[in-house]
Amino acid sequence: MSSKWTADQIPDQSGRLAVVTGANSGLGLITAKELGRSGAHVVLACRDTAKGEAAAREIRGAAPQATIEVAALDLGSLASVRDFAERFTGEHDRLDLLVNNAGVMAPPRRTTADGFELQLGTNHLGHFALTGLLIEQLRAQDGARVVTLSSGAHRFGAIDFDDLQRERSYNRWRAYGQSKLANLMFAFELDRRLRAAGSGLLSVAAHPGYAATHLQSAAAPTVDRVIMKATNALFAQSAEMGALPTLYAATAPSVAGGDFIGPDGFAEQRGHPEVVRGNAASRDEAVAARLWSVSEELTGVAYPLPATASVR
Repeated sequence: MSSKWTADQIPDQSGRLAVVTGANSGLGLITAKELGRSGAHVVLACRDTAKGEAAAREIRGAAPQATIEVAALDLGSLASVRDFAERFTGEHDRLDLLVNNAGVMAPPRRTTADGFELQLGTNHLGHFALTGLLIEQLRAQDGARVVTLSSGAHRFGAIDFDDLQRERSYNRWRAYGQSKLANLMFAFELDRRLRAAGSGLLSVAAHPGYAATHLQSAAAPTVDRVIMKATNALFAQSAEMGALPTLYAATAPSVAGGDFIGPDGFAEQRGHPEVVRGNAASRDEAVAARLWSVSEELTGVAYPLPATASVR
């Protein structure tokens, strides 16, 4: 892999259909823009469709050849996830790329429409359900991929099955770390199950390093927003650079199922995309299998794929 891979090296995406969650701003918007610029038809799956339409206009202004549509998707509501999947499968006969990008970071404790802790429910369970509901369309396409965004924060996360929803003890950063570890474990476990099923669908993970986006200030308390604004200005790389690992994971021909793509710089905080390694916890297959089983139970979405490890 070139250490200086950029969006200019994205292969022609003509004929591919991509769904990018949370595509109205930040990394999702840049990801959708570059995919559209490269020829893909991109569905902007957004909770706020007015913001999604504004993003679509921005993309068309930057890339007039891009074909873009906007669809409502609230990952904090399983009903919305099911509605999106039903509409999508009714309107489209293929899906080549699903980018599980949307997320929330370190808010005060809140719950989703289904009563899940907001970060676990949105970042992990919503995407788990969405991928499961779209997986047959993905599996039907040669070269299809699922890209799930994790974070360096997975390294301080832990899957606490005794208090998964953080009802007894809530620390917003530990809850964020748990959700990002869950994202990475999901990507790896999905890869294992796809391989066991003999499927050519690729499951790949990515993380942006430290990129300056609205995520740091979207839900944080006021003091944190001020601090993060300062650290963004001093230390963060641009959102355009932060989107490169996702774009590489989504399009580079050399990517393999189970790869984890992140920046190549110091501590994976900035730089150009390369294959990186998750921590030991992210590779625990027994915990991943248990998390998968719990996720199926909580979401009501069962995957037509074989289990690969004993649930403990």
